[in-house]
Formats: sequence, C-alpha cells, structure tokens
Amino acid sequence: MEKKYPMALRDVIKLPNPVLRRKAHKVTDFGSDFQACVEDMIETMRNEPGVGLAAPQVNISQRLIVVEYPEDDEIEDALPKLFIVANPEFNLMSKDLVKGTEGCLSVPNLLGQVERSNEVIITGLDRRGKKQTIHARGWLARIFQHEVDHLNGVLFVDRALELYQPEEVQANERV
Repeated sequence: MEKKYPMALRDVIKLPNPVLRRKAHKVTDFGSDFQACVEDMIETMRNEPGVGLAAPQVNISQRLIVVEYPEDDEIEDALPKLFIVANPEFNLMSKDLVKGTEGCLSVPNLLGQVERSNEVIITGLDRRGKKQTIHARGWLARIFQHEVDHLNGVLFVDRALELYQPEEVQANERV
C-alpha cells in the first residue's frame, strides 16, 4: 500500500532568485523527505496551475521534475498523465524543431517563442528510484525540455526567439 505524505503548497520562486540559475544536484535519497517534496510539488503545480514544475522552482536544488499532461494531446478529451522524474536525461532529441509559445511560473507576465525538439526520449528514475524511459512528442516533449532546462539553470527566456507580455498584462498596465 502506498504511504501517504502530508502535502503542502510551496512558494514558487521568481527571477532573479539565484537558485533558478544553478545546476541542480543529483537525487540520491528517495526517503520520506524526498517523497514529501514530490507530493508538495504536485500540489503546488496543480494549484498554480501549471503543467510542469522543477524542484529549483520551489527553492530545492535537486534534479527532480513533475509533469502532468496528456501523453497524446491529439486525442480529444485525453486525460492528463502524471510523470515524476528524478535525474532526467535526454537519450534522444529529434532534429525536427518546432516553435511554440512558452511561459513559466518563475517568470510571470512574460511569454516567448521558443524552438524545441518535437520528439524526445527521456530516461530517469521514478519516485521510488526505479529506472524509467518516457517517449514524448509535441507539447509533452516541449514541457519536458522546459522543465529539464530548469535543472541546468536555463530559463525559457534564455532560449526565446522573441519575448512579449500577454495581452491581459498589457491591458492592465494601460489602466
């Protein structure tokens, strides 16, 4: 039976917090503190709401990401799947690049056009330390690339071809 850990919302840190610019440390301990962190990150990601969250975004310098998005977003009404990946690495990044609009919980009120691989194969460890391989395409591949970038101190603004504010932010600033 899966042990339940109390969940708590964590503060999402924002630029210019230096933790966002550091390379995160490898996860080596999958004990109760790690499990509580996973639960907190899931709750925080859902509360924000976001589709992915990296540990550095909640001020924890560990190579851990959580992602919740449908495996195949081309299927109408596809249910989201929860991915928990410690120490993720890309084994394949397709040369087929696609531009898309990205935002980030740690960089509020800014969007950007970012070019990313359309398909990736990512390996890492699940929340119990067991090896896993994930094959992702489309937006799911983009989300994984965005979150893994956080583990390396890279933000979408570093990769963006252009940056802009969402229309609702621009409208509020004019008032």
